[in-house]
Amino acid sequence: MATMSRSDDEDSTPAMRRLRRLSLHLQQSSDRPAPEGANALVPTACAGKRRAGGLDVDAAALTAYLRGRHWATQERLYRFFVERPELHTPVELPMGAHRELCYRQMAALVREAGVRPLSLMADDPDEYFAVMEAVGGLDISLAVKFGVQYSLWGGSIINLGTKKHREKYFDKIDNLDYPGCFAMTELHHGSNVQALQTTATFDSVTDEFIIDTPNNGAIKWWIGNSTLHGKFATVFARLILPLQGKGGEPADMGIHAFIVPIRDLETHAVLPGIEINDCGHKIGLNGVDNGALRFRSVRIPRDNLLSRFGDVARDGKYTSSLPTINKRFAATLGELVGGRVSLAYSSVGILKVAVTIAVRYALLRQQFGPPKQPEISVLDYQSHQHKLMPMLASAYAFHFARRYLVDKYSEMKKTNDEDISADVHVLSSGLKSYITSYTAKSISICRESCGGHGYAAVNRFGGLRNDHDIFQTFEGDNTVLLQQVAGDLLKQYQQKFKGGTLSVTWNYLRDSMSTYLSQPNPVTARWEGEDHLRDPKFQLDAFRYRTSRLLHSVAARLQKHMKTLGGFGAWNRCLNHLLTLAESHVEAVILARFIEAVKSCPDAKTREVLKLVCDLYALDRIWKDIGTYRNVDYVAPNKAKAIHKLVDYLSYQVRLVARELVDAFDLPDEVIRAPIGMQSEAYAQYTQCVGF
Repeated sequence: MATMSRSDDEDSTPAMRRLRRLSLHLQQSSDRPAPEGANALVPTACAGKRRAGGLDVDAAALTAYLRGRHWATQERLYRFFVERPELHTPVELPMGAHRELCYRQMAALVREAGVRPLSLMADDPDEYFAVMEAVGGLDISLAVKFGVQYSLWGGSIINLGTKKHREKYFDKIDNLDYPGCFAMTELHHGSNVQALQTTATFDSVTDEFIIDTPNNGAIKWWIGNSTLHGKFATVFARLILPLQGKGGEPADMGIHAFIVPIRDLETHAVLPGIEINDCGHKIGLNGVDNGALRFRSVRIPRDNLLSRFGDVARDGKYTSSLPTINKRFAATLGELVGGRVSLAYSSVGILKVAVTIAVRYALLRQQFGPPKQPEISVLDYQSHQHKLMPMLASAYAFHFARRYLVDKYSEMKKTNDEDISADVHVLSSGLKSYITSYTAKSISICRESCGGHGYAAVNRFGGLRNDHDIFQTFEGDNTVLLQQVAGDLLKQYQQKFKGGTLSVTWNYLRDSMSTYLSQPNPVTARWEGEDHLRDPKFQLDAFRYRTSRLLHSVAARLQKHMKTLGGFGAWNRCLNHLLTLAESHVEAVILARFIEAVKSCPDAKTREVLKLVCDLYALDRIWKDIGTYRNVDYVAPNKAKAIHKLVDYLSYQVRLVARELVDAFDLPDEVIRAPIGMQSEAYAQYTQCVGF
């Protein structure tokens, strides 16, 4: 238990507290007593000059600690594209030209750079995601098209097919001989996959499935790679077995995946019975050819059913190791979590690019200053620090969270352990939703923080915003994914939530969460010492306490509303509460990974810098939701005020090392590309862009 850092009577007066805080800003660090603990940080002086008082950063050690295991692969790909200027995506490019360039980029990656993405995804997911981040640095459209080809089309063969499917398709997908699509979404249904209407009816006479689009609402929509380049599609459809239902009616066996050829392998002509139309110009990602597909009695061999979780024999008999439609559906979608992992991973990379541009420009740009003195950098203004420094801290927090996510995903693929699979499903849902939503908002803040120059297309924010925006929707709408996280939290302590009753397993709360659900300690609620507030135990306890209170209260509300509204109505009545619960849980997971990364850092200087950034991340989140902590008396008014002041102080301290922190992301100029975000001669490069 942390102890109060001040116990003298006079220190408890408001005047003395203010004087002590002021002294922290004025003293030199060498004048202060060192806090206890190997990992403790000594507060540094809040000096007026730009770098005075900043921590001593070992740039090489920090960069090395952040680098992933496959940095060498990324660096090789960066060099490959630097040497191929004809593959660079210009700022202005018509949609048709962008689509063709995007395909040429992917073909060069595979056929000239020698990357085998599907093999990587099967054997080393960590390296696969590193490759995706690298190609996304060249063009986000390329990363998405790459993901459609390998994560989705190729991933469906690996994860939903059997040995015969892998033997037939794997190598040709890997080397891009078989470009393909992933046809799940329909005009009328996206998130509700179980309600898809496309049908695959078995014809026992010809031993084929007949793929049909029964109405306009069932047209497959937003299908990447389909308008121009795809030769196959994994089509999700309702498997219909004639005469096998009650009374001789057709039996609907639920949603299954089928390999459907859509173009001739030689002529590339669209095959009979298939209609493909262009979804047209989009807000972003116009290098990806999204199309709409209609099927009219398209026949495919029975072997084209991806039959890992359910198969149809020659005589039309259906077999599955899973007893119900719901279990088969859950297993099918559970194998597709790689797409969510990929989006969370890529979104962190995009956030790094945006915050790097904004921070470098804020250090470069000078505006106003004291009378008769030089202008100061805009990052010296507290308001600018408030915008960008917590965002920079979040980029670091997300970096370590995504590393943990990829490690868990890789473990899942190696072991096929059901518990790990369930954990990855919830973790990927939560992190994809939280990170992509945060990045989308942050790009706009970065644009605003760069003023008028942030509005120039060449400085990237418009393109980053437009290309990234859809990350919040595809591979699972963020609001839907957060509900899955909330549902999993509830399942951990519910005995039943079905048919009109809700029983809470109080033992779970007693055994696992009693610490957090007990009444706040009135003494610790008032502690405001810096050592206490920067103690990782206090920070993580605060995050988990909030989650536990939200979980406890929403369970009680659901139980109450179930009596009059039923299950669906009760859930909808409490929906905003549930979303807040899920976000709180995800934030606690992220903080836990950040704290662990700080503790695990072998270099003392780097550990000290990371501890500073972690403290800002944690305390800024607590301050942003201070009302929740105040409402339950977890934080007293004096402590809330101390947290607010400390967040401002830590933002300043992070500002002093902001250049080193963004440089440690180690993003090449070819990835940054924005003139105002260059490491040197930014203004010179910017003026050259407009012809000077």
